[in-house]
Amino acid sequence: MALKKINTVLTAAFVLFILWFGTEFILIPETTAPTFGLPSWPSGDGGGFLVVKGVRDVVLALVLGILLVTGHRRALGWVLLVEAFAAYGDMATVLAHHGSVATALGVHCLTATVMVLNGLMIMFETRNAVATSGGTRPAVRLARIRP
Repeated sequence: MALKKINTVLTAAFVLFILWFGTEFILIPETTAPTFGLPSWPSGDGGGFLVVKGVRDVVLALVLGILLVTGHRRALGWVLLVEAFAAYGDMATVLAHHGSVATALGVHCLTATVMVLNGLMIMFETRNAVATSGGTRPAVRLARIRP
């Protein structure tokens, strides 16, 4: 039971953090962008991509939040594992564009790695439920309608 609580708190923290960060990129990109780790501000109309990044982050947070609230723990674990690629991608982007190595590793890589660990812990937490249910049966059975 303690593992489930730790996973829930950690996932809720991810949801709030990603939602907050994404919202900042949408509302105040000029203030938030320098914290991303890239060496320069986008030129011309490139600032619009910051809003795209913000929308991406908000959607990632909402997907995690929905799975957390609805109790789909196994799917939540898988989605955390998959969404970690976004943070690893952010790290690679910062490094490829000669940005801050400290931010790339200390923010993006660390976030992605903790997401992977959280996802794996949720998969570990739910392994017994999957084994006892046969692994592929849906959680809810639909009633058969007889003619």
